[in-house]
Amino acid sequence: PGLAVARRGSSVLPAALVRRGGLVGGQWVETPAAFPVQDPASGQELARVSDCGTAEARAAVRAAHEAGAAWSRLPAKERSVRLRRWYELMIENKDELARIITAENGKPLKEAQGEILYSASFLEWFAEEARRVYGDVIPASAKDRRMLVLKQPVGVAAIITPWNFPSAMITRKVGAALAAGCTVVVKPAEDTPLSALALGELANQAGIPAGVYNVVPCSRQQAPAVGEVLCTDPLVAKISFTGSTATGKILLKHAAGTVKRVSMELGGHAPFIVFDSANVDRAVAGALASKYRNSGQTCVCTNRFLVQKGIHDKFVEKFAKAIESELHVGNGFDAKTTQGPLINEKAVEKVERHISDAVSQGASIVTGGKRHRLGKNFFEPTLLSNVTTKMLCTQEETFGPLAPVIKFETEAEAVAIANAANVGLAGYFYSQDPAQIWRVAEHLEVGMVGVNEGIISSVEGPFGGVKESGLGREGSKYGIDEYLEIKYVCFGGL
Repeated sequence: PGLAVARRGSSVLPAALVRRGGLVGGQWVETPAAFPVQDPASGQELARVSDCGTAEARAAVRAAHEAGAAWSRLPAKERSVRLRRWYELMIENKDELARIITAENGKPLKEAQGEILYSASFLEWFAEEARRVYGDVIPASAKDRRMLVLKQPVGVAAIITPWNFPSAMITRKVGAALAAGCTVVVKPAEDTPLSALALGELANQAGIPAGVYNVVPCSRQQAPAVGEVLCTDPLVAKISFTGSTATGKILLKHAAGTVKRVSMELGGHAPFIVFDSANVDRAVAGALASKYRNSGQTCVCTNRFLVQKGIHDKFVEKFAKAIESELHVGNGFDAKTTQGPLINEKAVEKVERHISDAVSQGASIVTGGKRHRLGKNFFEPTLLSNVTTKMLCTQEETFGPLAPVIKFETEAEAVAIANAANVGLAGYFYSQDPAQIWRVAEHLEVGMVGVNEGIISSVEGPFGGVKESGLGREGSKYGIDEYLEIKYVCFGGL
């Protein structure tokens, strides 16, 4: 029945939350040109969405700028109440919002429902943090003066988000921005604009004032020009981007011209190390969760497995069995499905390229290895052994359901391989040796470490990376700092 529902195209979308225009200054804006949003499972067109260009982007920035004065002056309690209401509306509409994600992104409905709860939790968290933006009084060195520190919103924030978490990547940024007193212009990924627009509909219903949350959806063709406007317009004070390292570098160059504040959450290449002392069954369960969530299309997904020689064969054998028995490829609307389609043909081709490169250099396919019989963008969950660090799949992020396993001998060797990457977002390892846990947790060059745990994202934890994985942190008590300026006030003549 799930497949039948999806094949009817837009009938799968909840009409009450589907918007096809941009959102600028509280108004829905239709443009002469529109671009198609496709279901990655069937290739069918779900909707046509307004293709906003530089004019709409500039109008949205102006609207955000104009709304900023009143929004930043609202008492924090009032901003908190509006964010809280937006959160409540997301929870009330969670099933409809999840259906939009599965339709445009392809992830299994259960994962999409999980994303909506995660997404809403950022609005709830930052509704609470809005009231905790504390300044300081500093003991002065002279009797006749007082030294104060105020924290104030940076201003308009441009929010550029990816397709793999089309709702959560928005609220994680926007919750913090709005709590701090900033206003935002969101440019969602061209593959998944419907989630961003549905959030806009709920923001309007929640009483978020016109111009505080703006959305400019655009096609792949318009994206570079719209991105450039958002990164160069002098009225924009801050850019927050989640996406590829290559695009992040382009946006950083644009932002340099007007010295904007930037947060960048870029590509990862997560190592997952299994030491001889590990509980192998737990490591397999963690590996399955970390690697195959969203069909391997998350920036914190494991990209390379490093397994110590003493338990290597046992781990590979149990991992292969778990993949074959627990993962089910299918349409995201089908209740049995754990693995939906990849986002598009290009994503499938990258997985194929990584596998054929590895096999040509001596890797063995333990399970999977080819496109799934369902066709289109479906790919079999794949496990490779006899993998070396010379292979493409261990040098760049795959972003698909491919698990390459490298055998290692010593802890030092594993840490050296893990740290050889020029990126460092997440890293995972399994060990039951307390001294080793401390050493490896401290030595891994990543922003987030999972110890005996494959899923680490949560609203309370600071999310972000080191090296070329980015700048700044999202979520947690630290997330709001990215949207605040520190102002020092020296009060003399007392």
